[in-house]
Amino acid sequence: MRLFFALFLLSLGIAPLRAEVPALLDDALLKTLKDANRWAFTLNIVEEDGNGKERKRTLVRFDPSKPYAEQYAVISVDGQPPNSSEVNRYRRRGERRGERLDKAESEGRTDTDGSRQSLGELMDLEHATVLSEDATAVTFEVPLKKEGNRRMPPEKFLVTARVNKATRAFERIDAKLRESMRMAVVVKIRSGEGAIEFSSVDPKFAPTPVKLQGTGLYSILFVPGGRTYEIDHTDFKRVKPYAERFGVRIGTMKAIDF
Repeated sequence: MRLFFALFLLSLGIAPLRAEVPALLDDALLKTLKDANRWAFTLNIVEEDGNGKERKRTLVRFDPSKPYAEQYAVISVDGQPPNSSEVNRYRRRGERRGERLDKAESEGRTDTDGSRQSLGELMDLEHATVLSEDATAVTFEVPLKKEGNRRMPPEKFLVTARVNKATRAFERIDAKLRESMRMAVVVKIRSGEGAIEFSSVDPKFAPTPVKLQGTGLYSILFVPGGRTYEIDHTDFKRVKPYAERFGVRIGTMKAIDF
């Protein structure tokens, strides 16, 4: 689960207006793509154990306009200044992000080819169907791809996306484990779910992710455990992505993740 950070800010690389994708869902994706990686914001990351006890609280500033090594700047950990290990960990996270984007650009790809597949990369948008509808929004069930899926077996997960009819933009994306699954010989995931909530931070632009949540119960060698993450995005600032310094834009669905 660790982290549905990388979270985010969605650069959704899809071919525009593919007829197979439901029109309302397609509009929401294209709006998100238009503003991908154009927000700097502060992340308040809270981690709890399976009993609801807080284990760690981290404050991080993300700014995609800065050089990759500086894009994640840890401000505090449990209310204290970060140590060198935490600073280096977030610095390396930015460097890895840059390595993936630069590789994708050099190879002319719109994916980032990371070793860990994101939820966004696994979503089969062309086969999305309407799950429910009310006066204000439509909720789509979005199946996961089977081919090349090393992380989230399609039959094990339910993924839904709620799109507002008036704004034609995302309100929420959810992923839930339908049944327990084994990740390794000694690790069993008993339950798990995650959610991305969207909201408008500036009426001139499409809603952007403002909260991410994830929770899961597991057992390792029959010893039970659990984790819950909640990440709030605040203090938004509009910026120009560092990746566009040479006038090149790269879209990717890797940022949709838990």
